[in-house]
Amino acid sequence: MPTTSRPVRPMSLRSATLALVVALAAALLPQAASAQDVGVLAAHKSPFNCGKTFNANNWYPGHSPSGSIDWQDYGGDDINGETVRATASGTAYFYDRGSTSYGKWVEIRHGDGTTTRYAHLATMVRSAGGSMSVSQGTAIGTVGSTGGSTAPHLHYEQRTSGGAVDTSPTVDGVTVSLGQKKAITSTNACGGNPYTPEEVCGSGYGVIDSAGLTGGRTYLLYNSGNGNNCVVTLKTTNLGSPSAVSAFLEPQGQSRTTDSGSYAYYAGPVQRSAAGQCVKWGGSVGSSSYTSPFEHCG
Repeated sequence: MPTTSRPVRPMSLRSATLALVVALAAALLPQAASAQDVGVLAAHKSPFNCGKTFNANNWYPGHSPSGSIDWQDYGGDDINGETVRATASGTAYFYDRGSTSYGKWVEIRHGDGTTTRYAHLATMVRSAGGSMSVSQGTAIGTVGSTGGSTAPHLHYEQRTSGGAVDTSPTVDGVTVSLGQKKAITSTNACGGNPYTPEEVCGSGYGVIDSAGLTGGRTYLLYNSGNGNNCVVTLKTTNLGSPSAVSAFLEPQGQSRTTDSGSYAYYAGPVQRSAAGQCVKWGGSVGSSSYTSPFEHCG
């Protein structure tokens, strides 16, 4: 017996309209973070110095993009000029949009594909167009009001590996959902100096020697790609508070280059070309100092 196909009933105008509305709504809603993204983004620290408390505002509605956080004053703590730190490790990229949008801002691309953004900065530790590797707690700039901002604050975003803004970001174990405002105390950079010698000296440098100081350590690094040495002295006490620290490098037969001052975390980098030359190097923290003999002559 020949078969006949059943005619398809046309979709009514009302049904078609409803389906279109549902599809548009799905497309416009923020993407949900994957389980992997949620685990990674939840490991982020507050972007401020250890012990600092500021309000995290997840404005809703009317904040663009939805799910971003505005960090603002809390109690008597003034956020303007506050040091901004990486909430997790990765590679930081520095941008400047002038008087529009984010103004001075930094994007950190984390190893798992997620990103964080820090906007309206007053200053950045690198010029626009630059980049650097960062650890959790590395200083990247200071709070300001550049770009499309009306008052000092830090605009902060956590983005999933798919690029969507996480609308319920978690920092220091506290989740701030849409429409919420929560006071969060930072535990970032509480465990020691957030910088490493390699970060301070830059790409291509590796530590070849170091010496302990009371309150810090001084390091000698070498870059085989360009034949340069680099010296940096990292503090281990009074972190975040300016105090006397220095670093120096002296290729044999040449003058000495020194960086000294009242610094919060380190002195240096002091870089000199010294391929095939012996070098004298060292540094100080407060009254504790180290000076090497001429060595590392290769």
